[in-house]
Amino acid sequence: MISISMCMIAKNEESVLKRCLDSYSGLFDEIIIVDTGSTDNTKNIAAGYTDKIYDFEWTGDFSEARNFAFSKASCDYIFSADADEVLDDYNRNLFMRLKSVLLPEIDIVQMKYVNCSHNTVYNSKKELRPKLYKRLRTFTWISPIHETVRLQPVIFDSDIEILHMPQSSHSKRDFSIFKKSIDNGTHLENYVLRMFCKELLISGSDDDFEEFYDIFTRRLIYEYTDNDCLEAISCVLARMYRLKNLSDDFFKIALKNVAVSPCSEICLEIGDYFFNKNDISEAVLWYINASSETESVLDIRTSGDIPLRRLAQCYTTLASEAVAHGDDVLADTYNNNASEYEKQADNWKMPEEL
Repeated sequence: MISISMCMIAKNEESVLKRCLDSYSGLFDEIIIVDTGSTDNTKNIAAGYTDKIYDFEWTGDFSEARNFAFSKASCDYIFSADADEVLDDYNRNLFMRLKSVLLPEIDIVQMKYVNCSHNTVYNSKKELRPKLYKRLRTFTWISPIHETVRLQPVIFDSDIEILHMPQSSHSKRDFSIFKKSIDNGTHLENYVLRMFCKELLISGSDDDFEEFYDIFTRRLIYEYTDNDCLEAISCVLARMYRLKNLSDDFFKIALKNVAVSPCSEICLEIGDYFFNKNDISEAVLWYINASSETESVLDIRTSGDIPLRRLAQCYTTLASEAVAHGDDVLADTYNNNASEYEKQADNWKMPEEL
């Protein structure tokens, strides 16, 4: 049976840490907690489970903190944990079974991260994430002829489900780290930039879009050439231009997207533009495009319940206008449409897995 070090970085996690460590109890051969500056009871709670508690001065870089935690591990494999995770009894048994049968050639085990919060940037209820890593990886030669060293890790996708149960959103914290990194001249990896755009689009306030306006318009749009990154940046810029009432810039970027590869995020933004101009009929057209004619690239809800609720709002507005003009028959039709779209939105479910 393999041995496993659990590594966690934590700061002010007294409200969830005991719940997490209790659920993982008995699975690991050592538990390593790296505290990045707690001012609450986090370290005292951790001391009830391990004596391997280390202080690490927070630098605004999660990778540095996790690398430090990994450097303290001594077992065959390392499990990377967060304090807001929970493992139920069924998945504890799966984890223990995995520990007893894991083949030594496996470098990484992925587990299903299950979203248990409405405050999220996930696009599905479950997503595979790498969670268990071989501490020391051996390089081996492969192929009987034209031999080469295997460079790609051997990854196993397990059925273990880890419940992610945060008590609050971390978006503001994440935004500050993004901003500090960019201000320091750090070039973000493509997937990190896309995640940044996703978080901003889903959970950012109008003030957040204002704060990052110069960064997007003067830097990021020129630094990234990857098509997926440019598409993500375009979605954020469309929102920024709409909020600032820069119609020419807004339609320049929105129409380019519609002409090349339309996505539901842009269609939703165009719908919002016309709705705010009180051009309800035009807004309806674009909300329909968002809900049923295009696919999302960052936020799956932009092709799901969000445009459906916008459509319900549009038809409620049209019904009120019809009543004002004395057309009760048309008002009833619009109200029925509004009810139907509201029902569709209520019945819309986030995919289990993508």
